[in-house]
Amino acid sequence: MKKVKLDIIGLSYSQTQSGAYALVLGEVNGRRRLPIIIGAFEAQAIAIEIEKMTPSRPLTHDLFKSFAQAYQIQIQEILIYNLVDGVFFAKLICTDGQNVREIDARTSDAIALAVRFKAAIYTYEFIISSAGIVIEGNDLLFLENMDSMAKEKGSEDISTSIPGTNYKSLSVEELQQKLQEAITDEAYEKAARIRDELNKRNTL
Repeated sequence: MKKVKLDIIGLSYSQTQSGAYALVLGEVNGRRRLPIIIGAFEAQAIAIEIEKMTPSRPLTHDLFKSFAQAYQIQIQEILIYNLVDGVFFAKLICTDGQNVREIDARTSDAIALAVRFKAAIYTYEFIISSAGIVIEGNDLLFLENMDSMAKEKGSEDISTSIPGTNYKSLSVEELQQKLQEAITDEAYEKAARIRDELNKRNTL
């Protein structure tokens, strides 16, 4: 089957599903976008690595990377290989330099590991054709509405429920201070939300 390479386009707090985030993957050199609803913990893990935040202690995905590298195991790529009843399925393609193994994983966990291993992200053509969205304008406009689109297109099994916090009344300086405090306190869910608010200010 034909594979399509994807990049991470955007990640933001879900306004329609408490404790969840909307992740959008984009077709490389294309206009199709694949929106996915993921849990808060996995969203934090992805955001922390993308934003190059340094937690005081290793998170679960950081521990997985250290453990794998201790035994000379690398993740070559991740593949989103199926979509059933709105749930995406993914697997890790791993190698020790001699053998290649495929390991089943939730899509959000797979992507959190992909950003740490600098591994490519792929899906099959039939998945992005059926669940993808073709954008006509720029990604900034698309990302503003991706939350509702992601909820319609596909998600993962999400059980977390974390109440939201409104940071709109704070200044940029106050937000930056709270971001550093959240990282120091290992409150990474809060840090991810503050980062989202700062990113919104930067696009204005």
